[in-house]
Amino acid sequence: MTKSKHTAGERLQRAARDAAGALPGVSEGRPFVDSLDVYKVSNKVFLIVTDDPGNPIITVKCEPEYGAVLQRGYASITPGRYLDKRHWISVGPGEGVTERMVADAVQHSYDLVVAG
Repeated sequence: MTKSKHTAGERLQRAARDAAGALPGVSEGRPFVDSLDVYKVSNKVFLIVTDDPGNPIITVKCEPEYGAVLQRGYASITPGRYLDKRHWISVGPGEGVTERMVADAVQHSYDLVVAG
């Protein structure tokens, strides 16, 4: 992995962690494996940050239609890793993926989980 891509991945993950940390009622831990930071609200997962320098992604809950649109528009957005591929997306560093987009995705995921 190139230095610039690694740095972009770190920024993406930091933006996700910061966005999640600013939301009310959020807890964070590693209940599954040591390489996954899991963020929950109301004891339900809404964000997973993969602690793997070779694969700096985040995974968030997403409405299926919106997730499909994002996957078609961005090469670094794929069906959710670890979870239901229809209701979750994974976001990695790539062209067009901004810190604002990541923060919005985290907020959207949080809102879906809180509403559910």
